[in-house]
Amino acid sequence: MELLTSPLTPDTRLRTTPAAANSDFGTALSAHADLSASDMARAQQAATRLGLPLADVLYAQHGVSRRALAIAQTTHSHSQLIDPLHDPPDPRLVAQFGSAKALRGGILPWRRLGGCVVVLAPSVEVFRRNHDDLVAAFGTVRLAITTEDLLQKSICAGFGSQLVRRAETRVRDVESCRNWHAPTAMKAGLCLVFGTILAFVLAPVTALAALIGFTVLVLALSTGVKVAAALIGRHGVAPQPARNAATPARLPVITLLIPLFREREIADHLLTRLEAIDYPRELLDVCLVLEAGDHTTKAALGRARLLTWMRPITVPDGTIKTKPRALNYALDFARGTIIGVYDAEDAPARDQLRIVANHFANADPKVACLQGMLDYYNSASNWLTRCFTLEYAAWFRVILPGYARMGLVVPLGGTTLFFRREPLEQLGGWDAHNVTEDADLGVRLARHGYRTEFVNSVTEEEANGRFWPWVKQRSRWLKGYAITYAVHMRDPVRLWRDLGAWRFFGVQVLFAGTFAQFLLMPVLWSFWLLPFGVPHPVADILPVAAFWSLVALLIATELAHLTIAFVAVGRAGKRWLWPWAITMQLYFPLATIAIYKGVAELAWKPFYWDKTAHGVLLPK
Repeated sequence: MELLTSPLTPDTRLRTTPAAANSDFGTALSAHADLSASDMARAQQAATRLGLPLADVLYAQHGVSRRALAIAQTTHSHSQLIDPLHDPPDPRLVAQFGSAKALRGGILPWRRLGGCVVVLAPSVEVFRRNHDDLVAAFGTVRLAITTEDLLQKSICAGFGSQLVRRAETRVRDVESCRNWHAPTAMKAGLCLVFGTILAFVLAPVTALAALIGFTVLVLALSTGVKVAAALIGRHGVAPQPARNAATPARLPVITLLIPLFREREIADHLLTRLEAIDYPRELLDVCLVLEAGDHTTKAALGRARLLTWMRPITVPDGTIKTKPRALNYALDFARGTIIGVYDAEDAPARDQLRIVANHFANADPKVACLQGMLDYYNSASNWLTRCFTLEYAAWFRVILPGYARMGLVVPLGGTTLFFRREPLEQLGGWDAHNVTEDADLGVRLARHGYRTEFVNSVTEEEANGRFWPWVKQRSRWLKGYAITYAVHMRDPVRLWRDLGAWRFFGVQVLFAGTFAQFLLMPVLWSFWLLPFGVPHPVADILPVAAFWSLVALLIATELAHLTIAFVAVGRAGKRWLWPWAITMQLYFPLATIAIYKGVAELAWKPFYWDKTAHGVLLPK
């Protein structure tokens, strides 16, 4: 096949200024698109103001088709339009350059012809951006044009299995839980159970005293850290950076990764909420990430009208099916320098992305992640959603911001997360096998010297309002906490060196303490029998003063939790929830049911992702 192009060198088009390139491309496009002179002028002004290629603005703002843009690019670059699905690339060239690298760069090494390698790209600008890497890999290269969707489909068709394996193994083996051995976990758990039973048989009084002492110690440490976090973070989220005085051209491209699985209500709710976001459409890249066999979501997408800045990305089948694997796969498709994560049921604040962009622009480079606050739009549905709202308010508005100010490791929430792309890729993205990939990533960020900060912007979600779906969701979280702790404690000395003594202590309290506290909660319940006149067995082995001091500690702990809840719902503007805080004593025992389910799964199906069921009540 003869190519109607000559090599592009640094002395010709590669040195063309963006403004001149946009002007030349606009002239070439006028013959291939039905645009008025005023539309073209506005698009060129927007491209100059935002610092974007004109093609991106025309596609996002005016709906000019990718094919029309590609044809204009062939005129502009004196090259040829090629369909890589009809004329596939040489797989050796793609493998030499790297399929994931080609996907990230938006280019495709195609064929070696006439002593040089022909590289497909959707525009001269994309080719220019990758030129140095291409020359280093192949020597002389020249450009041919294709569309972005054909390029991506071609790479996925030829290298899909490699991209899936990469998505499942991006995190280094030493920091991943993928080598978790369930039979070993089962043996360890059985040894612990039988050892505890044996201790109670041989020395019941001593064993009971030791168990109660350990449980109370865990409770005291956990509550003490929460109270300290509440006091240090008593003013809420730290002040945001001052508004950047830069022009809108400084706004970054933001990619939103939205994993979808068995979602039925995409058109009516998710897409409507995304359309409400206040951010330039040319700078917004929404990736709707769905699984290959998910016919429910595909049908919903088929009924929806996707806008030009939204695109579906289908994750091929692999050895597992988890949210972090889907995020890892989609990451190479992202265009943005900031990567955001939302869930399908999320309703973010309208100005949230502008707040995030401003915060990153003014933050220290070591701030690699921003966490938004989460709340619920169905708080009043039933008792369970009221308590869930109370719990989230305390966690995201009081405790976690306090953790951040105290310099402790921040376990991330699974949504309303925003990352600088470079450190996220440096860390390998998400651990595809970890069912609490968010909390794990928070630890890995801290271990690599990065920080997480909070932004004063709220995303509303749907609280789980049904008993068994709530238990399944919580069991996944607690199972993930246990796995995350086990992974990072493989080498405690190294973890100490990475985090320092203070943050190492925080990891012990947060992960081991949370797991142990819910696991041993029945031990604490026994003390609530005292007001009903039921004698407690430990009363006979402890001095009277020590026994009642222990009871006083338990009461003080509950009062501390109540106070934190009162402060939190006040900050959330939901003071009507105050009376329900008293009932949290009945809410948290559900987590004990969940943790025993999670413990069983550690030895049975550690990587099983128990999807949270939604749809109880959608926002008006």
